[in-house]
Amino acid sequence: MFKQLAEIRQKLEPELKESMRQRVIEWRKQPAIFRLDKPTRIDRARKLGFKAKQGFVVARVRVRRGALHRTKPSGGRRQRRAAVKRFYPAKSSRLIAEERAGKVFPNLEVLNSYWVWEDGLYRWFEVILVDPHHPSIKSDARVNWTDRPASKKRVHRGLSSAGKKVRGLTNKRKG
Repeated sequence: MFKQLAEIRQKLEPELKESMRQRVIEWRKQPAIFRLDKPTRIDRARKLGFKAKQGFVVARVRVRRGALHRTKPSGGRRQRRAAVKRFYPAKSSRLIAEERAGKVFPNLEVLNSYWVWEDGLYRWFEVILVDPHHPSIKSDARVNWTDRPASKKRVHRGLSSAGKKVRGLTNKRKG
């Protein structure tokens, strides 16, 4: 069913763009990290492990696009060392979104995330979070690994899928 939903989504791309532009107007007024009742892209969320039951939380995270801008140093130095522009982080914006969601929801573990939309200034990602201490999560064999001590704060240690991708651990080497 969700595969057909993804195919329909691709066919309705032009109409979807217009409706998303209207949604983004509301999203800009919301806080940077906003908890949702249900995912915007249910097919993508289900692929990444989301289930519509207690213990699962979806948060939409807004991240600024482009390079970071450091504050200009106040002390004296030559201009070359006062680098303010073109400061690129060694992280993807998806990983930054996951880390921010992990900070705002400290009792939850980040399961995964996916891209939702972007405009000239922002990128929006939806982050799937799991409550490892909830009884319905503890009884679910697919996600009860989040309760183990090795899975604590995994997003801040680069163990989510975005973190592994940034660190170059997704492709297996031959030889």
